Amino acid sequence: MPRWPALMIAGYAAISHAVEFDARFKAFGTQSYFPTHDLQREIDGTPASDGDFDLRLMFTERRGRWEWVAAHSTIYQVGDSFQFNRTPQNTLDQTPRDDDRRFFDLTWTLDDGADHRVYHRFDRLAATYRGDNWAITLGRDAVSWGSGKVFQPMDLFAPFAPTTVDRDYKPGEDLVRIDALLPGGGDVQLLLVLRRDDEENRDLDEDSIGAKWHTFIGDSEIELVGGRHYEDLIVGFTFRHPLGGALWQTDWLATRLDNEDKWVVSGIVNLDYSFAIAQKNAYVFAEYYRNGFGRNDKPVDIFSLPESLVVRLQRGEVFNFMKDYTALGGSIEWHPLVRQNLTLISNLHDASSLVQMQLSFEPSDHQRFEVGVTVPLGDEGDEYGGIRVLGDLTRGGQTQLYARWVYYF
Repeated sequence: MPRWPALMIAGYAAISHAVEFDARFKAFGTQSYFPTHDLQREIDGTPASDGDFDLRLMFTERRGRWEWVAAHSTIYQVGDSFQFNRTPQNTLDQTPRDDDRRFFDLTWTLDDGADHRVYHRFDRLAATYRGDNWAITLGRDAVSWGSGKVFQPMDLFAPFAPTTVDRDYKPGEDLVRIDALLPGGGDVQLLLVLRRDDEENRDLDEDSIGAKWHTFIGDSEIELVGGRHYEDLIVGFTFRHPLGGALWQTDWLATRLDNEDKWVVSGIVNLDYSFAIAQKNAYVFAEYYRNGFGRNDKPVDIFSLPESLVVRLQRGEVFNFMKDYTALGGSIEWHPLVRQNLTLISNLHDASSLVQMQLSFEPSDHQRFEVGVTVPLGDEGDEYGGIRVLGDLTRGGQTQLYARWVYYF
């Protein structure tokens, strides 16, 4: 077992001065109402009530050119759907993550039962050294590529699901990252993400290694990426350009599948615009998503999905079954402390959709209240109406109410 975590924790104990400490407590509850053809309703009935409580402690120490970061969470998950929500698809709370295949196993279970789990883990544990025009980070930290609003085809490293509400902190990966400014302008990032295989052994074929180049050309912004993700080669680009008061962005990623000897292309195109209406701040966006790994067959047959899609669904990199989707959304600030968000996600093949609406109240810098609802619009067998998993029984297609309270101190 690598000794980095123990050495870094010992380093924290030795460095007691000028340590920045922050904490966040989160309570998240859902009430799910399942259609008559749902498998969970058949087994456990409806509605289902679930809760998630999370205390996140965050430390930062800066000394000269060095920076040490740690974030530790203690999490209690409980509810009727606990045994059914082991996959990241269509999650409202933070996408479930564990360390089974990460380089470091920094997750420890305190208690586990049929309807609950209590565990704690490090989501950040990294050291950074900064030079004059470069920096190197070693340990567990978050990394993001791409510019998707709802869909993230360029982001291969623990991306959020399209329906995830809790996006305060992106899950960290075990990595070595070098960021550098280039003499002629622009910057480059070199990245190595380390993992283990199914048997928890080190395997180079499980790693991701790549580079991202970023620069500005006039008003436009360009990023080029390339590397190897697991055993597959990847190349991609991002382009951003202002259009009047709006911003146009597009990401496209081509993956050469090692076991099939072919290229698969996924990408997004989106446009977003901020404005004021009746002296209230508002924001709208539209996004098209092409899932190169998806299928066009209707209805979705989860038992005949291509291996390349199944693997990415299991890894939490792809969250949809078909090829073409749109997302429309926006928000309006009814009051400086009150904001409403609305998002419509649509499958262009089976015409099913998902509507998500949220109202947030932020009485101070220290806390935020959120309530929302997610409503599927689709027939039995559609992606958002409930996919058949056992005869005529389906999974998904439930209406969900949720409430979330976050307090920072």
